[in-house]
Amino acid sequence: MSENCTWDYIAERAVTEAEYIVSTGSTVRACAERFGISKSTVHKDVSERLRDVNAVLYAEVRAVLDKNLSERHIRGGMATREKYLCGAKCPCGGCSRGSCGRRRHACRGAR
Repeated sequence: MSENCTWDYIAERAVTEAEYIVSTGSTVRACAERFGISKSTVHKDVSERLRDVNAVLYAEVRAVLDKNLSERHIRGGMATREKYLCGAKCPCGGCSRGSCGRRRHACRGAR
């Protein structure tokens, strides 16, 4: 495989990931999970490689990523709140390995 073909594949992947992030407003983590690749790869694709491939799309992705970054502390607080609210309802008492033996809370479903 020539070096140019490899770059074409990476450029296409970066554009596909960027379009997904812009259309859904998703995080790097969600994008990585959707495409089955690492967060590091997604981040490098959309924050470095995409700039050389499509500058307009890069600016759109950068805006979404900046928004996600500014909201990160809020999402973390909501997740913690949900964890403790869930613990009051869950038969295991809310711990990660409670008496019910499940890794996740029964009321949220096994993952």
